[in-house]
Amino acid sequence: MSNTEQSPVVWTPSSEVLANSQMARFKHSLEGQGHGPFADYHALHQWSIDNLESFWQAVWDFCGLRCDTPAERVLGKRDMPGAEWFPGMRLNFAANLLRLAEGEHADKEAVVAYCETRPVLRRSYADLKRDCGALEAFLRARGIGAGDRVAGVVTNGYEALVGMLATTSLGAVWSSASPDFGIGAIQDRFGQIEPSALIVVNGYGYGGKVFARQADFEGLAASLPSLKAVISVQQLPDQHHLQGEKVTPWEEALAFGEGQAPSFTPMPPEHPVYILYSSGTTGKPKCIVHGNAGLLVNHAKELMLHGDVGPEDRFLYFTTCGWMMWNWQASALLTGATVITVDGSPGYPSLDFLWQTVADEKVTHFGTSARFIAGCRKADLAPARELDQSALRVVFSTGSPLLPEDYDWIYSDGAPTALLGSIAGGTDICGCFVGATPLLPVRRGEIQCRFLGVDAVAYGDNGEPVSEGRGELVCRQPLPSMPVSFWNDADGSRYHDAYFDTYPGVWAHGDFIEFTEHGGAIIYGRSDATLNPGGVRIGTAEIYRQVETEPAIKDSLVVGRQIDGDVEVVLLVVAADGCSVDEELVARLRKRIREGASPRHVPRHIVPVADIPYTRSGKKVELAVARLINGAARSDNRDALANPDALDQIREQLALAELLPRS
Repeated sequence: MSNTEQSPVVWTPSSEVLANSQMARFKHSLEGQGHGPFADYHALHQWSIDNLESFWQAVWDFCGLRCDTPAERVLGKRDMPGAEWFPGMRLNFAANLLRLAEGEHADKEAVVAYCETRPVLRRSYADLKRDCGALEAFLRARGIGAGDRVAGVVTNGYEALVGMLATTSLGAVWSSASPDFGIGAIQDRFGQIEPSALIVVNGYGYGGKVFARQADFEGLAASLPSLKAVISVQQLPDQHHLQGEKVTPWEEALAFGEGQAPSFTPMPPEHPVYILYSSGTTGKPKCIVHGNAGLLVNHAKELMLHGDVGPEDRFLYFTTCGWMMWNWQASALLTGATVITVDGSPGYPSLDFLWQTVADEKVTHFGTSARFIAGCRKADLAPARELDQSALRVVFSTGSPLLPEDYDWIYSDGAPTALLGSIAGGTDICGCFVGATPLLPVRRGEIQCRFLGVDAVAYGDNGEPVSEGRGELVCRQPLPSMPVSFWNDADGSRYHDAYFDTYPGVWAHGDFIEFTEHGGAIIYGRSDATLNPGGVRIGTAEIYRQVETEPAIKDSLVVGRQIDGDVEVVLLVVAADGCSVDEELVARLRKRIREGASPRHVPRHIVPVADIPYTRSGKKVELAVARLINGAARSDNRDALANPDALDQIREQLALAELLPRS
């Protein structure tokens, strides 16, 4: 069966979208400058990778980005790694995010912050700029300067945005973690970057429970000798601030700098703006450094062109400050949209809370995880019928491959008139390789397109593009938001080995992908978790699709077990409430997988478990379980997991099933 037959169209752009979306206007502006004409999106994409410098300059100009000193050219060196973007430019990241915080736009809502422990907070662009300037003045008074690191253990709310803007305004570097992280996981991150300032909450709420963490975070501050200042945020109003001689309450820090304007200090294009982290589930996380100009222009492209986010929009992406989607969400400020933040459990007080918030706030762009959408489908939610979703134009999904059945749910019960934008990239580029565009139809089970300026293809085992079928996702030309470096990697060897060791001069991303005949993409999972029974590569997502649409299964995880020179597939399953993993269910799963995928996909072993381990950003931890079942030394970083006890339970069940290597 062809991809076209497998992937019927489930959404088609209207004539209004085709004519007036920002992507359409960008296309028309290029044609007006003598480029093109472009028959369709795919022709525009081809031009963008054939003319990298012209394309990225056009993005900069169309999106109205600002610099203090223009670049000598768009792209100096084209080497990967080592590409040189916008040489000679001087700019400020925060100045661009707050570029609309003036004039008639100043009084527009910039941030609406929901959380479980405090009332809804509403702040204008003028408020945001004012508080940015005040906090920057406080940081400067404490000796924080350009290049210093400011770390946040913060929730997804107003203070995190102010902290990031104040930090980047003065030319310092922002890095954040979620307050539900274990102290060891936070130390593994911040201990490497030696922050000069720490912005930290006194606790957080989740699922109707309150978690006071003053003692934990006071210990964290004591373990970071580089700190000059600690700013305490009273996230739990009924709990006291952190204590210590370096601690200043948030309100006092803002009062100290009241009336001071942001400096918006111009910095070079490669100057670090963010330090993000790999998941760290099998050891200390890598510290990934993102640069000033490259991240800015790529986020502008992704949000304004691909996402069609503009000044009249209301943007909600459910995330935490320990996930790169927080940084992506923060950049929505540069569009002039209202950013609606939500901190807490997506399922509290009920699973329709986020959909209710979309209705109440007239959200136009809603972002979430594939796991959340699957949970709504399994719970038979119907927000499209029960709530007012009329303002909603785009639903973003990321974190893991979105099942075809979840497309069905969105277009029946979720948001039938919205563009469903499944997007995929990663922390490594703080952005996307493939995703959404308003100029193409949405096909069931497929990501719509390669992003503009992204020369992405699938490589086969011979290191050449595959004309059809699956392969390793690679990027053959430089992308502005590729990291400028890893922290404490002076010779660049760790950075090189992470992405360029497999195919010299070509970025290997680590996803197993297929590009379809009509330009879409299907991701089959991480290539380091790809299964190879009998030497045939299959993706874990192919098995998840069959298993997780079985009503009796709540969750699952697939790994490959190496044995006798081959690989056998092991499937871990969590039974749905009221169900059990008996012989009948096991037989039904095997039949479903055989008929829906292939005989090679059928697991050799199906093992019931109590829970599946996830990272704190909601991704299944396949690699840690694969290491466990294949006898690797125990080096999993438990603090990086949302539910570390799940690994212990899985170890016990695998031992009972005699699937662990004998010591």
